[in-house]
Amino acid sequence: MKSIRTVLAAIRRADQQFNLIQPGDKIVIGVSGGKDSLLLTYALSLYSKFSHTDFTLQPVILDLGFPGFNPEPLKAYIKSLGLELRVENCQDVYKILKIQQKDADHLPCSICSRMKKAAINKTAKELGFNKVAFAHHADDAIETLFMNEVFGGRIATFSPKMTLERANIVFIRPFILLHETDIIAAVKELKIPVQPSACPADKHTMREETKKLLHEVYLRHPYAKANFLSMLTNYEHAGTWFGEFSYQIPNTTLTVSPVLNKNDALAMFDIRHRVFIDEQHVPFDIEMDGSDNEAKNFLLYEEGKAIGTLRYIEAEKDFHIGRFCVLKEYRGKGYGKAFISWIEEYIKEKNTPCAITLHAQQHAQVFYEKLGYIAEGEIFYEAGIPHIAMRKNV
Repeated sequence: MKSIRTVLAAIRRADQQFNLIQPGDKIVIGVSGGKDSLLLTYALSLYSKFSHTDFTLQPVILDLGFPGFNPEPLKAYIKSLGLELRVENCQDVYKILKIQQKDADHLPCSICSRMKKAAINKTAKELGFNKVAFAHHADDAIETLFMNEVFGGRIATFSPKMTLERANIVFIRPFILLHETDIIAAVKELKIPVQPSACPADKHTMREETKKLLHEVYLRHPYAKANFLSMLTNYEHAGTWFGEFSYQIPNTTLTVSPVLNKNDALAMFDIRHRVFIDEQHVPFDIEMDGSDNEAKNFLLYEEGKAIGTLRYIEAEKDFHIGRFCVLKEYRGKGYGKAFISWIEEYIKEKNTPCAITLHAQQHAQVFYEKLGYIAEGEIFYEAGIPHIAMRKNV
Protein backbone atom coordinates (compact mmCIF):
# COMPACT_ATOMS: atom_id res chain seq x y z
CA MET A 1 0.00 0.00 0.00
CA LYS A 2 2.95 2.30 -0.64
CA SER A 3 1.13 4.41 -3.24
CA ILE A 4 -1.80 5.42 -1.03
CA ARG A 5 0.66 6.50 1.67
CA THR A 6 2.24 8.84 -0.88
CA VAL A 7 -1.21 10.22 -1.72
CA LEU A 8 -2.20 10.77 1.91
CA ALA A 9 1.14 12.40 2.70
CA ALA A 10 0.60 14.84 -0.19
CA ILE A 11 -2.90 15.67 1.08
CA ARG A 12 -1.53 16.29 4.57
CA ARG A 13 1.21 18.60 3.22
CA ALA A 14 -1.31 20.54 1.13
CA ASP A 15 -3.71 20.78 4.07
CA GLN A 16 -0.99 22.11 6.35
CA GLN A 17 0.55 24.47 3.78
CA PHE A 18 -2.69 25.96 2.44
CA ASN A 19 -5.07 25.43 5.40
CA LEU A 20 -7.58 23.50 3.30
CA ILE A 21 -9.72 21.63 5.83
CA GLN A 22 -10.97 22.79 9.24
CA PRO A 23 -13.01 20.99 11.93
CA GLY A 24 -16.71 20.99 11.12
CA ASP A 25 -16.24 21.47 7.37
CA LYS A 26 -18.91 19.97 5.14
CA ILE A 27 -17.24 19.16 1.84
CA VAL A 28 -18.81 18.28 -1.50
CA ILE A 29 -16.43 16.20 -3.65
CA GLY A 30 -16.76 16.81 -7.37
CA VAL A 31 -16.81 13.33 -8.95
CA SER A 32 -16.42 12.72 -12.67
CA GLY A 33 -15.77 8.97 -12.66
CA GLY A 34 -12.16 9.43 -13.72
CA LYS A 35 -9.09 8.29 -11.82
CA ASP A 36 -8.42 11.64 -10.13
CA SER A 37 -11.83 12.24 -8.57
CA LEU A 38 -12.40 8.62 -7.52
CA LEU A 39 -9.00 8.46 -5.83
CA LEU A 40 -9.71 11.80 -4.13
CA THR A 41 -12.96 10.37 -2.75
CA TYR A 42 -11.18 7.29 -1.46
CA ALA A 43 -8.25 9.27 -0.02
CA LEU A 44 -10.41 11.87 1.73
CA SER A 45 -12.54 9.11 3.27
CA LEU A 46 -9.30 7.76 4.79
CA TYR A 47 -7.93 11.18 5.66
CA SER A 48 -11.07 11.97 7.66
CA LYS A 49 -10.25 9.01 9.91
CA PHE A 50 -6.62 9.73 10.80
CA SER A 51 -6.27 13.52 10.37
CA HIS A 52 -7.95 14.25 13.73
CA THR A 53 -10.11 16.77 11.89
CA ASP A 54 -13.84 16.15 12.01
CA PHE A 55 -15.34 16.89 8.57
CA THR A 56 -18.22 15.57 6.45
CA LEU A 57 -18.01 14.36 2.84
CA GLN A 58 -20.65 14.25 0.10
CA PRO A 59 -19.59 12.96 -3.35
CA VAL A 60 -21.56 14.59 -6.18
CA ILE A 61 -21.56 13.80 -9.89
CA LEU A 62 -23.19 16.03 -12.49
CA ASP A 63 -25.26 14.46 -15.24
CA LEU A 64 -24.33 16.94 -17.97
CA GLY A 65 -26.38 15.15 -20.62
CA PHE A 66 -23.39 13.61 -22.42
CA PRO A 67 -24.32 10.44 -24.35
CA GLY A 68 -23.37 7.25 -22.53
CA PHE A 69 -23.44 8.70 -19.02
CA ASN A 70 -24.06 5.92 -16.47
CA PRO A 71 -23.42 6.59 -12.77
CA GLU A 72 -24.55 3.18 -11.48
CA PRO A 73 -21.08 1.53 -11.27
CA LEU A 74 -19.79 4.64 -9.47
CA LYS A 75 -22.63 4.48 -6.96
CA ALA A 76 -21.67 0.93 -6.03
CA TYR A 77 -17.98 1.78 -5.60
CA ILE A 78 -18.59 4.90 -3.53
CA LYS A 79 -21.08 3.03 -1.36
CA SER A 80 -18.28 0.57 -0.58
CA LEU A 81 -16.42 3.52 0.96
CA GLY A 82 -19.33 4.23 3.28
CA LEU A 83 -20.55 7.20 1.23
CA GLU A 84 -23.53 7.87 -1.03
CA LEU A 85 -23.07 9.35 -4.51
CA ARG A 86 -25.50 12.15 -5.29
CA VAL A 87 -26.38 12.59 -8.98
CA GLU A 88 -27.38 16.10 -10.05
CA ASN A 89 -29.44 16.55 -13.21
CA CYS A 90 -27.63 19.14 -15.36
CA GLN A 91 -28.52 17.72 -18.77
CA ASP A 92 -29.10 21.16 -20.26
CA VAL A 93 -25.33 21.73 -20.18
CA TYR A 94 -24.71 19.44 -23.17
CA LYS A 95 -27.48 21.12 -25.15
CA ILE A 96 -26.00 24.56 -24.48
CA LEU A 97 -22.49 23.38 -25.33
CA LYS A 98 -23.69 21.97 -28.65
CA ILE A 99 -25.23 25.35 -29.50
CA GLN A 100 -22.04 27.18 -28.51
CA GLN A 101 -19.83 24.76 -30.43
CA LYS A 102 -20.98 26.11 -33.81
CA ASP A 103 -18.29 25.15 -36.37
CA ALA A 104 -15.57 24.31 -33.85
CA ASP A 105 -13.95 20.86 -33.75
CA HIS A 106 -15.16 20.10 -30.23
CA LEU A 107 -17.29 21.44 -27.40
CA PRO A 108 -16.08 24.71 -25.77
CA CYS A 109 -14.13 23.58 -22.68
CA SER A 110 -14.05 26.97 -20.95
CA ILE A 111 -17.86 27.32 -21.04
CA CYS A 112 -18.28 23.75 -19.84
CA SER A 113 -15.88 24.35 -16.94
CA ARG A 114 -17.74 27.47 -15.80
CA MET A 115 -21.11 25.76 -16.01
CA LYS A 116 -19.89 22.74 -14.05
CA LYS A 117 -18.47 24.94 -11.29
CA ALA A 118 -21.69 26.93 -11.09
CA ALA A 119 -23.76 23.73 -10.90
CA ILE A 120 -21.71 22.09 -8.16
CA ASN A 121 -21.57 25.38 -6.26
CA LYS A 122 -25.37 25.51 -6.41
CA THR A 123 -25.60 21.94 -5.13
CA ALA A 124 -23.26 22.68 -2.21
CA LYS A 125 -25.37 25.69 -1.23
CA GLU A 126 -28.59 23.68 -1.39
CA LEU A 127 -27.08 20.99 0.83
CA GLY A 128 -25.74 23.53 3.32
CA PHE A 129 -22.12 22.56 2.63
CA ASN A 130 -19.34 25.16 2.86
CA LYS A 131 -16.61 23.66 0.67
CA VAL A 132 -16.18 21.90 -2.67
CA ALA A 133 -13.15 19.66 -3.28
CA PHE A 134 -11.82 19.20 -6.80
CA ALA A 135 -9.25 16.59 -7.82
CA HIS A 136 -6.95 18.91 -9.77
CA HIS A 137 -3.36 17.85 -9.13
CA ALA A 138 0.13 19.33 -9.44
CA ASP A 139 0.47 18.54 -13.15
CA ASP A 140 -2.91 20.14 -13.84
CA ALA A 141 -1.66 23.31 -12.15
CA ILE A 142 1.57 23.34 -14.17
CA GLU A 143 -0.28 22.66 -17.42
CA THR A 144 -2.75 25.46 -16.67
CA LEU A 145 0.14 27.84 -16.07
CA PHE A 146 1.71 27.00 -19.43
CA MET A 147 -1.65 27.14 -21.24
CA ASN A 148 -2.31 30.62 -19.89
CA GLU A 149 1.15 31.73 -20.95
CA VAL A 150 1.01 30.20 -24.44
CA PHE A 151 -2.63 30.80 -25.33
CA GLY A 152 -3.64 33.64 -23.00
CA GLY A 153 -0.57 35.83 -22.58
CA ARG A 154 -0.78 35.77 -18.78
CA ILE A 155 1.03 34.19 -15.86
CA ALA A 156 -1.72 32.41 -13.93
CA THR A 157 -2.91 29.06 -12.68
CA PHE A 158 -5.66 27.93 -10.32
CA SER A 159 -5.23 28.22 -6.56
CA PRO A 160 -5.06 25.46 -3.92
CA LYS A 161 -7.93 27.26 -2.18
CA MET A 162 -10.32 29.83 -3.61
CA THR A 163 -13.10 31.62 -1.74
CA LEU A 164 -16.28 32.68 -3.51
CA GLU A 165 -17.19 35.58 -1.25
CA ARG A 166 -20.75 36.13 -2.46
CA ALA A 167 -21.68 32.45 -2.35
CA ASN A 168 -19.74 31.80 0.87
CA ILE A 169 -18.26 28.65 -0.70
CA VAL A 170 -14.58 27.65 -0.66
CA PHE A 171 -13.08 25.54 -3.46
CA ILE A 172 -10.18 23.36 -2.30
CA ARG A 173 -7.75 21.13 -4.20
CA PRO A 174 -6.26 18.56 -1.82
CA PHE A 175 -4.21 16.93 -4.64
CA ILE A 176 -2.40 20.18 -5.46
CA LEU A 177 1.01 18.78 -4.38
CA LEU A 178 0.48 15.32 -5.91
CA HIS A 179 1.78 14.36 -9.35
CA GLU A 180 -0.32 12.41 -11.85
CA THR A 181 2.13 9.51 -11.88
CA ASP A 182 1.44 8.96 -8.16
CA ILE A 183 -2.31 9.02 -8.83
CA ILE A 184 -1.98 6.43 -11.60
CA ALA A 185 0.12 4.17 -9.37
CA ALA A 186 -2.40 4.40 -6.49
CA VAL A 187 -5.40 3.74 -8.74
CA LYS A 188 -3.74 0.60 -10.12
CA GLU A 189 -2.69 -0.57 -6.68
CA LEU A 190 -6.17 -0.08 -5.24
CA LYS A 191 -7.95 -1.42 -8.34
CA ILE A 192 -10.29 1.59 -8.40
CA PRO A 193 -12.98 1.08 -11.10
CA VAL A 194 -12.32 4.12 -13.26
CA GLN A 195 -15.03 5.00 -15.78
CA PRO A 196 -14.21 6.26 -19.29
CA SER A 197 -14.93 9.93 -19.84
CA ALA A 198 -18.27 10.69 -21.46
CA CYS A 199 -16.98 14.03 -22.78
CA PRO A 200 -16.73 14.01 -26.60
CA ALA A 201 -13.73 16.37 -26.41
CA ASP A 202 -11.67 14.10 -24.14
CA LYS A 203 -8.04 13.83 -25.35
CA HIS A 204 -8.63 16.45 -28.07
CA THR A 205 -7.97 19.70 -26.23
CA MET A 206 -5.29 22.34 -25.75
CA ARG A 207 -4.57 20.74 -22.37
CA GLU A 208 -3.66 17.48 -24.10
CA GLU A 209 -1.28 19.38 -26.40
CA THR A 210 0.30 21.07 -23.40
CA LYS A 211 0.61 17.74 -21.59
CA LYS A 212 2.54 16.30 -24.55
CA LEU A 213 4.79 19.35 -24.71
CA LEU A 214 5.66 19.10 -21.03
CA HIS A 215 6.25 15.36 -21.37
CA GLU A 216 8.97 16.12 -23.92
CA VAL A 217 10.52 18.61 -21.50
CA TYR A 218 10.50 16.06 -18.69
CA LEU A 219 12.14 13.43 -20.90
CA ARG A 220 15.04 15.79 -21.59
CA HIS A 221 15.13 17.44 -18.15
CA PRO A 222 13.61 15.10 -15.52
CA TYR A 223 14.29 17.58 -12.69
CA ALA A 224 12.01 20.13 -14.38
CA LYS A 225 8.84 18.49 -13.03
CA ALA A 226 9.82 19.12 -9.41
CA ASN A 227 11.16 22.58 -10.25
CA PHE A 228 7.95 23.63 -11.98
CA LEU A 229 5.93 22.68 -8.91
CA SER A 230 8.38 24.47 -6.58
CA MET A 231 8.14 27.52 -8.85
CA LEU A 232 4.45 27.99 -7.98
CA THR A 233 5.25 28.65 -4.31
CA ASN A 234 8.76 30.13 -4.63
CA TYR A 235 7.64 33.68 -3.86
CA GLU A 236 11.02 34.64 -2.40
CA HIS A 237 12.64 34.42 -5.83
CA ALA A 238 9.75 35.53 -8.03
CA GLY A 239 10.72 38.13 -10.59
CA THR A 240 8.32 39.76 -13.03
CA TRP A 241 7.65 43.26 -14.30
CA PHE A 242 4.41 43.49 -12.35
CA GLY A 243 5.71 46.07 -9.87
CA GLU A 244 6.99 48.34 -12.64
CA PHE A 245 3.66 49.42 -14.15
CA SER A 246 3.07 53.16 -14.10
CA TYR A 247 0.95 54.34 -17.01
CA GLN A 248 1.21 58.01 -17.97
CA ILE A 249 -2.09 59.69 -18.85
CA PRO A 250 -1.23 61.69 -22.00
CA ASN A 251 -0.89 65.48 -21.67
CA THR A 252 -1.14 65.39 -17.87
CA THR A 253 1.06 64.95 -14.82
CA LEU A 254 -1.10 61.97 -13.82
CA THR A 255 -0.15 58.31 -13.77
CA VAL A 256 -2.18 55.15 -13.14
CA SER A 257 -0.95 51.92 -11.57
CA PRO A 258 -2.73 48.65 -10.80
CA VAL A 259 -3.03 47.67 -7.16
CA LEU A 260 -0.50 44.86 -6.85
CA ASN A 261 0.85 44.73 -3.32
CA LYS A 262 0.12 45.49 0.32
CA ASN A 263 1.23 49.13 0.13
CA ASP A 264 -0.94 49.72 -2.93
CA ALA A 265 -3.92 48.17 -1.17
CA LEU A 266 -3.38 50.32 1.94
CA ALA A 267 -3.30 53.46 -0.21
CA MET A 268 -6.45 52.38 -2.06
CA PHE A 269 -8.42 51.64 1.11
CA ASP A 270 -7.24 54.87 2.72
CA ILE A 271 -8.64 56.91 -0.19
CA ARG A 272 -11.92 55.00 -0.18
CA HIS A 273 -12.23 55.36 3.58
CA ARG A 274 -11.69 59.12 3.42
CA VAL A 275 -14.17 59.65 0.56
CA PHE A 276 -16.91 57.09 1.12
CA ILE A 277 -16.86 56.48 4.88
CA ASP A 278 -15.63 59.78 6.33
CA GLU A 279 -17.05 62.18 3.75
CA GLN A 280 -20.21 60.40 2.52
CA HIS A 281 -20.94 58.37 5.69
CA VAL A 282 -21.22 55.03 3.88
CA PRO A 283 -21.28 52.19 6.46
CA PHE A 284 -18.00 50.29 6.68
CA ASP A 285 -19.55 46.88 5.94
CA ILE A 286 -21.16 48.22 2.75
CA GLU A 287 -17.98 49.90 1.54
CA MET A 288 -15.89 46.77 2.19
CA ASP A 289 -18.24 44.47 0.28
CA GLY A 290 -15.84 41.58 -0.31
CA SER A 291 -15.64 42.12 -4.08
CA ASP A 292 -12.09 43.48 -4.27
CA ASN A 293 -10.56 40.03 -4.72
CA GLU A 294 -12.49 39.48 -7.96
CA ALA A 295 -11.97 43.06 -9.18
CA LYS A 296 -9.10 44.83 -10.91
CA ASN A 297 -8.19 47.83 -8.77
CA PHE A 298 -6.25 50.91 -9.87
CA LEU A 299 -4.69 53.95 -8.21
CA LEU A 300 -4.45 57.45 -9.69
CA TYR A 301 -1.28 59.40 -8.88
CA GLU A 302 -0.48 63.09 -9.18
CA GLU A 303 3.28 63.65 -9.09
CA GLY A 304 3.79 60.48 -7.07
CA LYS A 305 0.94 60.94 -4.58
CA ALA A 306 -2.04 58.56 -4.65
CA ILE A 307 -5.12 60.77 -5.08
CA GLY A 308 -7.82 58.53 -6.54
CA THR A 309 -8.90 54.96 -7.12
CA LEU A 310 -11.39 52.79 -8.98
CA ARG A 311 -12.02 49.16 -9.72
CA TYR A 312 -13.80 47.17 -12.38
CA ILE A 313 -15.32 43.70 -12.37
CA GLU A 314 -15.55 41.78 -15.63
CA ALA A 315 -18.52 39.58 -16.52
CA GLU A 316 -18.24 38.25 -20.06
CA LYS A 317 -18.11 41.44 -22.19
CA ASP A 318 -19.48 43.76 -19.50
CA PHE A 319 -17.04 45.74 -17.37
CA HIS A 320 -18.59 47.27 -14.27
CA ILE A 321 -16.72 50.25 -12.83
CA GLY A 322 -17.11 50.91 -9.14
CA ARG A 323 -15.53 52.56 -6.10
CA PHE A 324 -14.44 55.48 -8.29
CA CYS A 325 -13.32 58.47 -6.26
CA VAL A 326 -10.80 61.30 -6.14
CA LEU A 327 -9.69 62.98 -2.92
CA LYS A 328 -11.62 66.18 -2.19
CA GLU A 329 -8.65 68.53 -2.51
CA TYR A 330 -7.91 67.26 -6.05
CA ARG A 331 -11.40 67.62 -7.50
CA GLY A 332 -12.41 70.23 -10.06
CA LYS A 333 -9.16 69.85 -12.02
CA GLY A 334 -10.34 67.34 -14.62
CA TYR A 335 -8.49 64.49 -12.92
CA GLY A 336 -11.59 62.31 -12.59
CA LYS A 337 -12.47 62.72 -16.26
CA ALA A 338 -8.90 61.85 -17.25
CA PHE A 339 -8.96 58.78 -15.00
CA ILE A 340 -12.25 57.45 -16.40
CA SER A 341 -11.17 58.15 -19.99
CA TRP A 342 -7.92 56.29 -19.39
CA ILE A 343 -9.60 53.21 -17.90
CA GLU A 344 -12.00 53.12 -20.86
CA GLU A 345 -9.04 52.99 -23.26
CA TYR A 346 -7.35 50.38 -21.10
CA ILE A 347 -10.43 48.15 -21.23
CA LYS A 348 -11.10 48.79 -24.94
CA GLU A 349 -7.55 47.89 -25.97
CA LYS A 350 -8.10 44.20 -25.20
CA ASN A 351 -11.86 43.79 -25.15
CA THR A 352 -13.53 45.65 -28.04
CA PRO A 353 -16.45 45.39 -28.51
CA CYS A 354 -17.71 45.55 -24.94
CA ALA A 355 -19.90 47.55 -22.60
CA ILE A 356 -18.79 49.60 -19.59
CA THR A 357 -21.38 49.99 -16.86
CA LEU A 358 -21.49 51.82 -13.55
CA HIS A 359 -23.82 53.00 -10.81
CA ALA A 360 -23.47 56.76 -10.78
CA GLN A 361 -24.40 58.82 -7.76
CA GLN A 362 -27.28 61.01 -8.97
CA HIS A 363 -25.35 64.27 -8.57
CA ALA A 364 -22.66 62.88 -10.94
CA GLN A 365 -25.06 61.81 -13.70
CA VAL A 366 -24.30 64.83 -15.89
CA PHE A 367 -20.55 64.21 -15.48
CA TYR A 368 -20.93 60.72 -16.93
CA GLU A 369 -23.36 61.81 -19.64
CA LYS A 370 -20.69 64.20 -20.93
CA LEU A 371 -18.40 61.17 -21.19
CA GLY A 372 -20.95 59.31 -23.33
CA TYR A 373 -22.74 57.21 -20.70
CA ILE A 374 -26.49 56.66 -21.01
CA ALA A 375 -28.79 56.32 -18.00
CA GLU A 376 -30.82 53.12 -17.69
CA GLY A 377 -33.82 52.49 -15.44
CA GLU A 378 -34.97 54.44 -12.42
CA ILE A 379 -33.18 56.08 -9.50
CA PHE A 380 -32.30 53.58 -6.76
CA TYR A 381 -30.48 53.81 -3.44
CA GLU A 382 -27.15 52.33 -2.38
CA ALA A 383 -25.95 53.07 1.17
CA GLY A 384 -28.75 55.65 1.39
CA ILE A 385 -27.38 57.59 -1.61
CA PRO A 386 -29.46 57.97 -4.82
CA HIS A 387 -27.85 56.26 -7.84
CA ILE A 388 -28.63 55.68 -11.49
CA ALA A 389 -27.37 52.76 -13.64
CA MET A 390 -25.43 53.92 -16.70
CA ARG A 391 -23.91 52.19 -19.71
CA LYS A 392 -21.49 53.00 -22.51
CA ASN A 393 -20.91 50.66 -25.45
CA VAL A 394 -17.38 50.76 -26.82
